[in-house]
Amino acid sequence: MPWFVWLLSAAALGVAEFFTLSLVFGLLAGAALVAAVVAGVGVGLLGQLVALGVAAAAGLLIVRPVALRHMAQTPLAREGSDALIGKRAEVMREVTATHGLIKVSGEEWSARALDETQVIPVGALVDVMEIEGVTAVVYPRELLP
Repeated sequence: MPWFVWLLSAAALGVAEFFTLSLVFGLLAGAALVAAVVAGVGVGLLGQLVALGVAAAAGLLIVRPVALRHMAQTPLAREGSDALIGKRAEVMREVTATHGLIKVSGEEWSARALDETQVIPVGALVDVMEIEGVTAVVYPRELLP
């Protein structure tokens, strides 16, 4: 019953992956499953070890780098209110350090100036620099470099 030992090893490695999230133990667990299948077919210990080694090497040298690259990528599209950051808006009601109103992407948003000393007049174009709750923090368009 060597296949059962390989299954127990795969389960233990899977639990270790659950707690570490390193993408190493999970791939080794997959390799142990391959060895369990090979053992279940009736191949000897040497064949099981070769299957384990090949599956582990393939996982660690091929699959893991690709998975890490995909995990490190930032999403291409922002969602929700974060999608407004960087958009151009028009001032509908004078914007100061504490209050104001802008129109961005067809919606009206409460706004405040990024620079607390600025007063941005009605009709001016601004860029949305960040979103704080339901308030857009803006900076005048003509002052940007």
